[in-house]
Amino acid sequence: MAKAIRIYENGGPEVLTYEDVDVGDPGPGEIRIRQTACGLNFIDIYVRTGLYPSESMPDIIGMEAAGVVEAIGDGVTDKKVGDRVAYPMLKGAYTQARCIPAWKAVKLPDAIDDQTAAGMMLKGMTAHYLLHRTYPVKPGDAVLVYAAAGGVGQILCQWGKALGATVIGCVGSEEKAEIAKIAGAAHTINYSKEDIAKMAREYTDGEGVAAAYDSIGKATFMASLDALRPFGVLATYGNASGPVEPFSPAILGPKGSLYVTRPTLATHTRNPEILAEGANALIDAVVSGKVKININQTYPLSDVARAHEDLESRKTTGSTVLIP
Repeated sequence: MAKAIRIYENGGPEVLTYEDVDVGDPGPGEIRIRQTACGLNFIDIYVRTGLYPSESMPDIIGMEAAGVVEAIGDGVTDKKVGDRVAYPMLKGAYTQARCIPAWKAVKLPDAIDDQTAAGMMLKGMTAHYLLHRTYPVKPGDAVLVYAAAGGVGQILCQWGKALGATVIGCVGSEEKAEIAKIAGAAHTINYSKEDIAKMAREYTDGEGVAAAYDSIGKATFMASLDALRPFGVLATYGNASGPVEPFSPAILGPKGSLYVTRPTLATHTRNPEILAEGANALIDAVVSGKVKININQTYPLSDVARAHEDLESRKTTGSTVLIP
């Protein structure tokens, strides 16, 4: 048995229930992990509220965690009991222990502790696919990063700068602007009082940015399009303000033959090869010091409702970790 957070219906933080669940033994190709830290992400809120529907109820939410392998199933040869591991994008993470497919767990080097691992896998691998696959950043490119003081945002700022990009960070306050600049943003835009597209063009001598990495969604979609240079790419990868409303592709031509994509980490972790490529690149970036993971908040897993409230109300910065 293990303690876990389950929901029986969609709704606010009050639907999060802390209770016992049966973990069981790992099946063929599986490992059982005793978890030491769980990551908190906006996708957890989307599942809780029903924006991303659960296949069945009750449902254990949460998408990333780190811990120690305590049992292995038949056929597992690349993991052993005692290995420290972490995983991204696998629902059911809000628990003290669970069984998962062995290939979805990534071995951790000694240089990365469990809380750092739990706070970096989903966010860091999201930053990896945005910067390396969705729009591969080249030296000299200007890119627009939303929620630049948040978990993904700080990683995008650091990694983008390391790749030679001029990072423009969008934030909601002067305090968060300072955090984004420390993370590597050359410029910041306070979208609570500044025009995003106008400022993005000012910072790029009228040209616009090569890519906009937009986790806000509905509220910033048009501003992101208007901030792009000709042939620019808008990667709308989150819905913090709600999902983007339907739009006509015909608007993309007059705005500069633009590209719009809606990527998800699920596609970028869909098999062992693509998952390993992203995870290894992230681990290398963190161990080398190019990217620092800032765990700025921790909560007991039992206090997850407060963690959700703080994330939704924009009270958090950097990464947040839940301790089972």
